[in-house]
Amino acid sequence: MTVQDRIVRIGGASGAWGDSPRAIPQLLGGPVDYLMMDYLAEVSMSLLARARMKAPEAGFPPDFVAYLKDSLAEIARRGIKVVSNAGGVNPQGCKAALLAVIAELGLDLKVATVEGDDVLPLIDALRAEGIREAASGAKLPPRLLTANAYLGALPIKAALDKGADIVITGRCADSALALGILMHEFAWSADDYDRLAAGSLVGHLLECGAQGVGGLHTDWEKVPNWETIGYPLAECRADGTFVLTKPAGTGGLVIPGSVAEQALYEIGDPASYILPDVIADFSEVSLTQDGPDRVAVSGARGRPPTTQYKVSATYQDGYRAMATVSIVGLDAARKAERTGEALIARARLAFKERGLPDFTATHIEALGAEASYGAGSRARASREVLLRLVVVHKDAKCLDLFARELGSVGISFAPGTTGIYTGRPKPAPQIRLFTLFVDKTRMRAPTVSLGDETFPVDIPTGFPPEAPSATLTESDENPAIGELVEVPLMRLALARSGDKGDSANIAIIARDPAFVPVLRREVTPERIAYHFRHLVAGPVQRFAAPGLHAFNFLIQNALGGGGMASLRIDPQGKAYGQMALEMMVSVPAALLRQIEGG
Repeated sequence: MTVQDRIVRIGGASGAWGDSPRAIPQLLGGPVDYLMMDYLAEVSMSLLARARMKAPEAGFPPDFVAYLKDSLAEIARRGIKVVSNAGGVNPQGCKAALLAVIAELGLDLKVATVEGDDVLPLIDALRAEGIREAASGAKLPPRLLTANAYLGALPIKAALDKGADIVITGRCADSALALGILMHEFAWSADDYDRLAAGSLVGHLLECGAQGVGGLHTDWEKVPNWETIGYPLAECRADGTFVLTKPAGTGGLVIPGSVAEQALYEIGDPASYILPDVIADFSEVSLTQDGPDRVAVSGARGRPPTTQYKVSATYQDGYRAMATVSIVGLDAARKAERTGEALIARARLAFKERGLPDFTATHIEALGAEASYGAGSRARASREVLLRLVVVHKDAKCLDLFARELGSVGISFAPGTTGIYTGRPKPAPQIRLFTLFVDKTRMRAPTVSLGDETFPVDIPTGFPPEAPSATLTESDENPAIGELVEVPLMRLALARSGDKGDSANIAIIARDPAFVPVLRREVTPERIAYHFRHLVAGPVQRFAAPGLHAFNFLIQNALGGGGMASLRIDPQGKAYGQMALEMMVSVPAALLRQIEGG
């Protein structure tokens, strides 16, 4: 069999720290060559750093070793290889824990680590140079918890080239886990940019686990058997084309629409997705049904990478505490809001009496009264709500003063107060994200450790950043108007939303290509900005993805700080796609009848 005919099968066995242990045995139930396991969200690094401060041997997600243990013998017997970023902030500690299990089982597996993502040694020099946060322009805070560059695929390729059975990295681009595998298997060069983009798309579709095969799908009622939902499996060829599928007999749904949702997830401009190895262009990607639960993917293109690594840093900005109180009966929402206001006022009285500073932030939500919708709520008359009150202060002791007042709500405030579900809240660190960019030449070469050997991996320096692409290539094509009817956007489109720091993206994907001109006319940046006006403080950009019959909206200053810094119930914009689909849009009645029938 020639290289061109060979198929490499990569299973996405983990979509996040905390994902299901069912993924590995499920994927091992059929043919698979590699397991790719993603664990690191942007705030995970700070949680792992705090864990390592308490225990030097910690600093990596323990699920990785625990989930692999029962399947390691089968993995070794079949020669399946594993690539994961489960090293967190301590790849060597993760490796030691895994080697102990391998020895306990009497197996012979070679485990490699990739290191070199830690940017903390450079921070003082960068601060002296006046480095700023990429989006806000803020100065570096006095002390960082973590600062990690998103490394690329070349160190993973190098580890596999040396014979590693399991590769453990620290922070790297999630998609680089699959790209490193494919560069190794097909001997792709570092300047074969179209294939590097295709391999990055493989990783992008696998990195979120079941989310790539029907998880979180807009048409959720059409997705069968959530309890046995499948995990994604990519069947990859040397030319960069691949089929996305899932193990036989599992739940989930693999159709072009569900794959398109994941393809546009958490990226801004689909024509310019900046990764450490390549600038990927997914705008003309083609998705074709290739049988039941099989979608053929092609058309990714790539350009040379930039000269810089993206760096995600985290820092502590005081402490936060959260209280939740259930309130039932008439005017429950107003009673909940007044309860929250009273608790904040009581704490402020205690602060004033002691000469202490005020909260740095407070947030009140009446869950059950559609608090996320602001003035657009249709549930203000709800008779059952959960007060969610979040407060932030520079001093943890001040939050203890706040917590002491919580028990009084059941006997002092609103009738129908029925329970305090968090008990007396304890202060927890308030973690914020700080994004910056560092020249690759400033970083030491990443290193691979395998057995007794440790060696550096040369990284191309890249090319100067390109000018930003146009936010949208407009078309002269307009739908024949005729009689118009107004319908929810859900009738015309699918949607998926996600976050990057304090920015959100919403992908709007036409259910039929004929709807694209309608979406272009009706779903404008201005309309999206207005629809989310109660949540969004920044500008809205629209990008086209013609191959996917889609538009991607990038919305800045949209998440109240984003991640662990946000006080909202939806700090990552996960619901924004669903909320967008509630917009009313005008569509030619004849076109709607033609597409939907009737």
